[in-house]
Amino acid sequence: MDRVTDRTNDTKDVFVELIAIAFLATGGIFVKLSSLPPISTGFYRILFSLPILLPFTYKQLKALTKKDILILGAAGVFLAGDIALWNLSFSYTSVANANLLTNLTPFTVIPASYFLFKERASKFFLVGASITLIGVFILLGGKLDPTPESYVGDLLAFCASIFYAGFLLISYRLRDRYQSSVIMLVNGIGSGITLGIVALVTEGIQIPKGAAEIAPLLGLTLCLQVIGHNLLAHCQGKLNVNLSTIVCLCQPVIASIYSFFIFSEHLSLKEIIGIIIVMLGVFFVKGQYQTKR
Repeated sequence: MDRVTDRTNDTKDVFVELIAIAFLATGGIFVKLSSLPPISTGFYRILFSLPILLPFTYKQLKALTKKDILILGAAGVFLAGDIALWNLSFSYTSVANANLLTNLTPFTVIPASYFLFKERASKFFLVGASITLIGVFILLGGKLDPTPESYVGDLLAFCASIFYAGFLLISYRLRDRYQSSVIMLVNGIGSGITLGIVALVTEGIQIPKGAAEIAPLLGLTLCLQVIGHNLLAHCQGKLNVNLSTIVCLCQPVIASIYSFFIFSEHLSLKEIIGIIIVMLGVFFVKGQYQTKR
């Protein structure tokens, strides 16, 4: 009876995680639908999330030390870099490619953790890295309409993963002491200030006007910051690591389906093969990475 119950719970959690991934995969869609420039769009994504997070965190904020606030603020700067580069990448490359390449964070985090925290990488890291590298070359070489701009977009998405890795590494030691909502609120302030300054310098003052401009920003905030990330955190604490990793790798696939119907984005057969190979490589690496987390 217990085994039947476990299977039922697993099925339920997998379904909930798929819903979470489906929400997270909408990120590129809302960025492309936004009439505001990419960095300003990222700024409002953070800005709108702060009042939503505050009611869930204000009691824990008193426990933060000045040192921890500075650390989370610095992490927020890296998160701002991730958001800015990721949003910019959608102007040049496909939603599927941007979602895939920005998920290569473990390839930065694991080597950096070895040097910073003396955490050894398993043999699966080298296997996964090799497979992923092959997949990336196939993916980049299989574009239907290759242009210099599309490769720039791919590079921006990959650089976004490096900045997100920096965010994870800086806040690494604080995740055991504070709830994720507290961490996201405080570093959200740091990333919001950073994105605001960068947007002001590069794009000028951009204020959304009317429902048509505000709707994509609210969609981005609710689907990514509030629903997607919270559902994913809930499920990853209950599912087997390998199973959770496989479900997470559905994100680029779901994103490509969205973009096909909404933006008529097509992938070549070679790109699809490259995506599958990259996902296989990331599976090997993420399994180790999520075990540590």
